[in-house]
Amino acid sequence: MVHGQQSFRPLLISEFARVTGLSTDTIRYYVRRDLLRPQLGAKGGRNPYQLFSEADVRTAELIRLGQALGLSLAEIGALLKEEQAGQIDDERSLSILREHRHRLATKAAELQRLVAYLDAKIAWVAGGSRGPVPAMADFAASTSPSAIPPAAGWESAGAG
Repeated sequence: MVHGQQSFRPLLISEFARVTGLSTDTIRYYVRRDLLRPQLGAKGGRNPYQLFSEADVRTAELIRLGQALGLSLAEIGALLKEEQAGQIDDERSLSILREHRHRLATKAAELQRLVAYLDAKIAWVAGGSRGPVPAMADFAASTSPSAIPPAAGWESAGAG
């Protein structure tokens, strides 16, 4: 922990939900899927309290990021296990980042295609539905992911 910061106090599930923005049902689901691993407290009898750490908060952020990138929970779980085992070095990190950038670029190209189609359809309807009806086939993906420039520094990085 950074010098001068207060120490992190373990959080009960309701507090963890507030801090992470996840619902308690989602948190319980992630615990059942072994994505989150809270410690069990001494209180609570047959159902001991789950205590979430600062590392659990970070893991929840990684889960949300992974989902935003379009990863399945199984993929996220596999990456978390790799990380926890110390198996993600710089080379592996670059591989993962490049793969997900490619996925996002592919999705962005598809979204651009859909926007162009909707713009044409809106213009067609607003123009009194005259002329040929715009068709999705008319809006072939004009930007392939390989045509989208890589992030700065990637073009010079060695490819394994």
